[in-house]
Amino acid sequence: MPAQPLRIASVNVNGVRAAFRKGMGDWLAARDVDILALQEVRASTDDLVGLLGEEWDVLHDPATAKGRAGVALASRHRASIHRVELGPDEFDSAGRWLEADYEVGGKVITVVSTYVHSGEVDTPKQVEKYKFLDAMVERLPQLAQHSEYAVIMGDLNVGHRTLDIKNWKGNVKRAGFLPEERAYFDRFLGAEGEPGYNDGAGLGWIDVGRRHAGEVPGPYTWWSQRGKAFDTDTGWRIDYHLATPQLAATVQDYVVDRAAAYDERWSDHAPVVVDYAI
Repeated sequence: MPAQPLRIASVNVNGVRAAFRKGMGDWLAARDVDILALQEVRASTDDLVGLLGEEWDVLHDPATAKGRAGVALASRHRASIHRVELGPDEFDSAGRWLEADYEVGGKVITVVSTYVHSGEVDTPKQVEKYKFLDAMVERLPQLAQHSEYAVIMGDLNVGHRTLDIKNWKGNVKRAGFLPEERAYFDRFLGAEGEPGYNDGAGLGWIDVGRRHAGEVPGPYTWWSQRGKAFDTDTGWRIDYHLATPQLAATVQDYVVDRAAAYDERWSDHAPVVVDYAI
């Protein structure tokens, strides 16, 4: 019998207490997830542990400002080590970057839950976003050296390619689809149309969602709460699994758990669920 794949899910919950009130618990109970990465937790560790239950081992890095950001990792097995440092000492990455090592089938897999700043053109928010992306450029090669099985998950708040945003033409001057932001993803994954894109180019990481879906629009992971964005699937693909080539090669399935209807959503983001056969 082949081993059961490791199911890893990531989702920006847009406030975990509100998400559970709206039905996140039912989704989680039905999904048989082994490792869960959360972003925008916006709650205390006690709140999070209480909502998830005793069967989960929970790591949580809250933001410096209460009620903002916050990232977490929850798993069926205890992590052997975890880290929250990212970037220079003076850079405040609290609530936005959480790494943990898990032993699975005799292998160590390094998992990251991250929440990149949304940014806003010509404001300090955009400066902070670039600082964070700069820190990622430094950290990604170190992670790959640390473990050949590593995955960075979360709301990265950048659509890399025109396929990743339904209305990309209307967003080229807005945070989330700026050429300067997308250039960071060219460094992570390689540039579209160039040799080795998403196959070892750049810093060598693999965009699991794009590799699995192919050259098609989306599948989107976030929709504005305004208007009919969800109903017309006018979305953005900004939630990622970025994996090392060795881990990406083990992917068996990739699913965006898009709600069946607008009123059945418990977050403005959809979970991204991937099965890794390691």
